[in-house]
Amino acid sequence: MSKGHLVIGKLDIGYYLEIGAWLLIIRRIMDSDRFYYDVIIAGFGGQGVLIIGNLLAYAAMKEGRHVTYLPTYGVEMRGGTANCTVVISSHEIGSPVVGRPHGVIAMNLPSLIKYEYKVLPKGLLLINTSLIDLKEASRIDIEILPAPVNEIAIENGNPKLANMVALGAFVEKTKLVRMNSLFESFEKVLDERYHSLIESNIKAIQIGAEFVQSTYY
Repeated sequence: MSKGHLVIGKLDIGYYLEIGAWLLIIRRIMDSDRFYYDVIIAGFGGQGVLIIGNLLAYAAMKEGRHVTYLPTYGVEMRGGTANCTVVISSHEIGSPVVGRPHGVIAMNLPSLIKYEYKVLPKGLLLINTSLIDLKEASRIDIEILPAPVNEIAIENGNPKLANMVALGAFVEKTKLVRMNSLFESFEKVLDERYHSLIESNIKAIQIGAEFVQSTYY
């Protein structure tokens, strides 16, 4: 018998136990580096929920993440419903379909009603309080981020950019991607004929981020 090891025949049990312990440690280190986050963005057609989901997805790809982007099509005409799901991970993603998201951006009341109960415990729910009374939210096991994104957009001169204000607030709160990654993704997401609007969209994202910084930090 070698010191500190149990030897059976020519098999050194202690040696293999040590190897197993090191492999476990390595596995735990690898697991600690794993990242996974999914978010559902929902509202009515015309609010721009699909474009901010697409922008978030591109920004995550620029940072080397695995990403899926799943928009809905069909009834999301202006005034109808619209939603998309974005999954961001450090490893390959099994499915773009999400039942219980870590986060939800609810831009109108039907979206809050549909998705609030699905948010994972300790998850994040951004509520557009310009269109949703905060009293409509009932969960106490998740973090609520109230943001009057329509009012903020109007105050800053462009009511059509409420979606970008919401995206800025959400990313500032979650730190899912770097702001610069969002800004650099506009040329991929917006058609070239709309590139003249990139500057105003970036400004709206910054305003959303500043709202969170000034209100919650």
